[in-house]
Amino acid sequence: MSGLRLDLQFFAGEKTEKATPRKRQEVRQKGQVAKSADINTALVMLVVFLVLSFSGTRHKELLLRLMHQSFEQYALMDLTIDAVHHIFLALLKNVATIVAPIFLAAVAAACLANFLQVGFLFTTEPLKINWSRLDPIQGFKRIISLRSLVELLKSLLKISVVGLVTFALLWVQLDHILSLTTKSLEATLSSLASLTVKMGLYASVALLFLAIFDYLYQRFEFEKNIRMSKQDIKDEYKKTEGDPLIKSRIKQKQRELAMRRMMQEVPKADVVITNPTHYAVALKYEDGKMDAPIVVAKGVDYVALKIKQLAKEHDVVTVENRPLAQALYRQTEVGDMIPEEFFKAVAEILAYVYRLKRKV
Repeated sequence: MSGLRLDLQFFAGEKTEKATPRKRQEVRQKGQVAKSADINTALVMLVVFLVLSFSGTRHKELLLRLMHQSFEQYALMDLTIDAVHHIFLALLKNVATIVAPIFLAAVAAACLANFLQVGFLFTTEPLKINWSRLDPIQGFKRIISLRSLVELLKSLLKISVVGLVTFALLWVQLDHILSLTTKSLEATLSSLASLTVKMGLYASVALLFLAIFDYLYQRFEFEKNIRMSKQDIKDEYKKTEGDPLIKSRIKQKQRELAMRRMMQEVPKADVVITNPTHYAVALKYEDGKMDAPIVVAKGVDYVALKIKQLAKEHDVVTVENRPLAQALYRQTEVGDMIPEEFFKAVAEILAYVYRLKRKV
């Protein structure tokens, strides 16, 4: 056993880690997302058949009117250029009236299905030509891959489920279907249309149920495909940290956050010592809790002006002391206690402030 050695570098390339947010954003920009086409198909079918079930009577009337006009009016018209133009526009209008609600409902359902799965995403990356897809060897590998086998099984399952649902519905309606031979042509067509819509609704619901499981499978496959190795994560971190633009943005965000926190402490200060124009240092002291006053905010020029404005808005006393303000600004940081050499000067200022506020 002493002669057995494991080369851990062999496992360094294993993609065992979840993808980082940056990796997810990159693949999303390329159009690679967890998405099930079956959900789109099932939802579009369901919405279309729902529209037909609620507006079937109106569509029947429009269709009958179109047939009536075609066989009783248009067939008897003289074939002139104006007549053909009139017939074409009338037919186009009638067909659009029948088809438009169904088409709009299908488009809305498709957009909703995409939005529910991937949110708002617009990218032209999938439209770019990928010459590697023309490689016959790679194409053959895709045909005999495990994913192709899964897709085949899914298709067989969908056909089986839809067939079973359709057969069950026809079996239940068998007596009604057989009785159609004794009814009028209009009643027979109406019953068959109603039965077709009902079969479509049942099949759509069954497909939507299967599509949910397909979506979960697609998410699992997507997460597996975008996994990263530990080395990938290290390389990404180095690349991100080494990017001057990203580093500058991080520092800018940190400065903005620190500035906001500092400005939130100004209203809690006891006094603001100013230059009076270029420097401002806000001090706070709580007797019994602090060994010495602490600096809660400081700044020059624009920041000093903001500190003085906040102090004025919240009735914090401002005291002008040019040398003390400059010395405190240069020798202290926010959150520091003031140096011992400034105790006497600051104590005199705080005593003055307390007298103003009638604290003593």
